[in-house]
Amino acid sequence: MANEGFAARLLAWFDVNGRHDLPWQHPRTPYRVWLSEVMLQQTQVATVIPYFHRFVDALPTLRDLADAPLDRVLALWSGLGYYTRARNLHAAARLCMERHGGELRRDVEALAALPGIGRSTAAAIAAQAWNDRHAILDGNVKRVLARYHGVEGWPGAPKVERVLWQFANAHVAEAGLPDDRLADYTQAQMDFGATLCTPRRPACVICPLQDDCVARIEGRQDELPTPRPAKVLPQRQAVVLVLRDADGRVLLRRRDATGVWASLWSLPQFEDEAAADAWLASQPLRGDALMWLDDVAHGFSHYHLTLRPRVHRIQAATRVADDDAAAWVARNDLVSLGIPAPVRTLLNRLFED
Repeated sequence: MANEGFAARLLAWFDVNGRHDLPWQHPRTPYRVWLSEVMLQQTQVATVIPYFHRFVDALPTLRDLADAPLDRVLALWSGLGYYTRARNLHAAARLCMERHGGELRRDVEALAALPGIGRSTAAAIAAQAWNDRHAILDGNVKRVLARYHGVEGWPGAPKVERVLWQFANAHVAEAGLPDDRLADYTQAQMDFGATLCTPRRPACVICPLQDDCVARIEGRQDELPTPRPAKVLPQRQAVVLVLRDADGRVLLRRRDATGVWASLWSLPQFEDEAAADAWLASQPLRGDALMWLDDVAHGFSHYHLTLRPRVHRIQAATRVADDDAAAWVARNDLVSLGIPAPVRTLLNRLFED
């Protein structure tokens, strides 16, 4: 079996064990493939599937996505995290309408030039949508290639990544990979890394690549790929104000267009209680502080955040001074807004009580 090429063995494995019924495979259009690839960045398939269904039901075409208000796109994305992906998706759709006649171009360089589409994602779209011969290098593929070829070093380091790209390109050029199976081979690599050559406890005893996998031969499956250098993430706290009027509406503010949770609707947030009190004192809002709710913890890639929610009953809902981005929102209207997942969880808990 080791005499067969890398690609041929993966395809044979995929035919029996791969995932053939993912929603973006039926139909496998460029738009659906693109959407799935963006959603799958840093997110597992099982998590993505319900979001994908909801998104394409609401915005079934690229034109629908481009025409939709950003708030609608963020609301559909709400809970999936990494909201920059949604903003880039929306911006890219509008660029396609302006420059490419409302279509995704069948050109890897043109795809990679769109917001939110890097080299590997562009290749994955081209390979799956049109069966074009392009190598991919997502996290799963990096892990498989690092183990199979015994590549040392953290795969995110540019020097190591260049080596992995060389192997990825070499495998996609193998004679045993037919021209009409590039979509399957691309999916095979992702499925293989996600279900068999997993980060922990890979199933080497049933692996089709085991005969010449360096990591298995040398017993280094737990060492490769080399882990990212450890970094202690800082801890931060913030006070959020939950202001409710007599009708039960809650005050939300749209966040700035840049930074964490950019352009999403959230609760008024402050570095500490003193800053929150100072802001309240500057507003034409009168009411009573009711209680502190349980803290809400949320992890970002670069720090951990603890939100400390304080609930206030506002006697009369008035316009917030000097803040055009603020609005009083009823419970039934929350679903139409893009709201960060921990804040939505907090609001859902509040309205259920």
